[in-house]
Amino acid sequence: MIHLKNKSEIEKLYRAGQIVKDTLFLIEEHVKPGITTIELDEIAENFIRKNNAIPGFKGLYGFPGTLCVSIEDEVVHGVPSNRVLKDGEIIGIDVGTICDDFYGDHAKTFSVGSISSEKQKLLDVTRESLMLGIKEVKVNAKIGNIGSVIQNFVEKNGFSVVRELVGHGIGRKLHEEPQVPNFGIYNQGPLIEDGLCLAIEPMINMGSFEVYTKEDNWTISTSDGSPSAHFEHSIALIDNKVKILTA
Repeated sequence: MIHLKNKSEIEKLYRAGQIVKDTLFLIEEHVKPGITTIELDEIAENFIRKNNAIPGFKGLYGFPGTLCVSIEDEVVHGVPSNRVLKDGEIIGIDVGTICDDFYGDHAKTFSVGSISSEKQKLLDVTRESLMLGIKEVKVNAKIGNIGSVIQNFVEKNGFSVVRELVGHGIGRKLHEEPQVPNFGIYNQGPLIEDGLCLAIEPMINMGSFEVYTKEDNWTISTSDGSPSAHFEHSIALIDNKVKILTA
């Protein structure tokens, strides 16, 4: 069941969204060669708690971290560890928070030092695909429009869209209906209505779209070892206008 939100609920989602936005701005300053992902995780958790919020991922479904940290061929759900970031890598960082019972959810992929032009294109295309998907959120449009536009843009640029993981509704729960695939057919799927709140999150691979789960039972990686990028915004539709809650 899709839970549409009123303006008071959307304001709470916005406050949660602003905390995750600010968390990633802070983390970006620390993404440099030589730092470990567990250090990034500690910085994020301390910042979230100082802002009177709760890390949204920690303990959810048993996940151990505040951040999901996914490096190079890791798509999403990487677990913070003593792994040291190296120059030339890319790292996707996904962060969630709970503020006044509502969730914020936001992700970006960062460059570590200097990266190749191919990786930079992957980041740019993934980020742009997210913004194109957001533009499709309109009253009486269909959820499938979001994924259709993302998929067409990504594939036109020579990359592939992960099929096994999708975006989602967001509210008092991190994962609510509807599912928001990053692929699909225009004019299909649930109807978009005022009050709909979504987390749209293209996960884009440089090579094949196929993925697998690593031995830690959390980290999703590309099957062919190619790099992957992930960008995510939480958004709300109010009076037929999109409000990006994490911008």
